[in-house]
Amino acid sequence: MLIDLGHSAEHVTDIGPGDAPDHALWQYALDHDAVLVTKDEDFRDMVLLGGPSPVVVWIRVGNTRRRALLDWFEPLVDSIVDLAASGNRLIELR
Repeated sequence: MLIDLGHSAEHVTDIGPGDAPDHALWQYALDHDAVLVTKDEDFRDMVLLGGPSPVVVWIRVGNTRRRALLDWFEPLVDSIVDLAASGNRLIELR
């Protein structure tokens, strides 16, 4: 969906094992100026600790089907881009 909207996007399994540790994903995002889109609260905690941080989009919705999640997320993409461009390192979506 992000690629269809003109953004570069990779799934965690595109860059390594699906069970890669959080710190490896964090470093990958830093090295590639990537945004982490996650439901994992650990990344929020890492942003709050300070220091160099990628932009983290923390999705706080319950369990849902992938299609429903994407349908909910897609209209928010332009706002997320604007928030990240404004310097926000943690973008919380509910």
